[in-house]
Amino acid sequence: MTLSALQTYWWLLISVLGALLVFLLFVQGGQTMLLFQKNGMARQMTVNSLGRKWELTFTTLVVFGGAFFASFPLFYSTSFGGAYWLWMLILVSFVIQAFSYEFRRKPGNIFGTRFYDLLLFINGCFGCVLLGVAVGTMFFGADFVVEKGNLVNGSAPVISSWTSPLHGLEAVFSFPCLLLGFTVLYLARMQGSFYLLNNLSGDAVVTSHYRRTMILNSGIFLVLFLTFLAVLFTADGYEYAADGTVSAVQYKYFMNLIDMWWFGALFLIGVLLVLYAIFAAIFKPSKTNGIWFTGVGTFLVILSLFAILGYNNTCYYPSVADVNSSLNIANSSSTLFTLEVMSWVSLFIPVVLIYIWYVWRKMDSKPITPAEVLEDDHLY
Repeated sequence: MTLSALQTYWWLLISVLGALLVFLLFVQGGQTMLLFQKNGMARQMTVNSLGRKWELTFTTLVVFGGAFFASFPLFYSTSFGGAYWLWMLILVSFVIQAFSYEFRRKPGNIFGTRFYDLLLFINGCFGCVLLGVAVGTMFFGADFVVEKGNLVNGSAPVISSWTSPLHGLEAVFSFPCLLLGFTVLYLARMQGSFYLLNNLSGDAVVTSHYRRTMILNSGIFLVLFLTFLAVLFTADGYEYAADGTVSAVQYKYFMNLIDMWWFGALFLIGVLLVLYAIFAAIFKPSKTNGIWFTGVGTFLVILSLFAILGYNNTCYYPSVADVNSSLNIANSSSTLFTLEVMSWVSLFIPVVLIYIWYVWRKMDSKPITPAEVLEDDHLY
């Protein structure tokens, strides 16, 4: 395969992993509802249900980051090395999630379960919003400069430098980035409600509670999502020419969706699946399998958004400090040799998918019911 073909292939893998990660954020969405669950049994059922899946989200996040490092290391070094405060907050939010599940019910827990519920709430809220903000910078730009000529500078061989003293936190004050962050949060909350409706059974109070949260969060998500699409599709994107020069293009992301009509079709199918799940659950209360429709729909929509972000000569990481420093799949990828070797390694990605499927199936072999919680010797 040529270098260009390998770059295209690896961006597709990045898109698949990113779409899978956003779907699995339903765990974080479910965690944001723990503090508002007053029924003790319902809260324990919720924690046990989410506790069975949190490692899948964490595993996918690690694989997603590893794939970016292997295929597009200049983005990895620029963003992670420059916007480190933003990424450190994301990392901390996921670290507290890990030990919260492990220590919530441990003997000798001096803080009580509600303290760890608060930490899970923080991970659910801040983890989703900050991840959305970080991805938002890939659409709307970040404060960095790339000077590859510095490689031959023995005293300071630093390629990328960040121009903002906030080192990533400035993105939190960007309306488009923050809008995407809250869109991701309410998508996760909606997905979490659908998942809990499907996974919890045997308690009418629990089912009624999560139906209400599903309707509320779905409404908020739809408003945020449509607003984000309006902002994104009317925004300027950045296109690179064969000589590497970068220029602004009006309605670039919308035009990408039109030019690459197959991704436009997937995007539309994904939106329709999500809408079907929402309205089916509202008008048919007995339907509890909406998570599979919203899950597939979310996957297709996010896959399409990543595609219009990186393909069709689009800069997937624009620089607001120096437009010609913007990153694209051509100028930020690994070498041909590295991509060839890592492409063989990428054949193990289906193993991750099989692992997720197998673990999911195994963990859901027993439904979450009040009786199951009372008899289970491993409570989160």
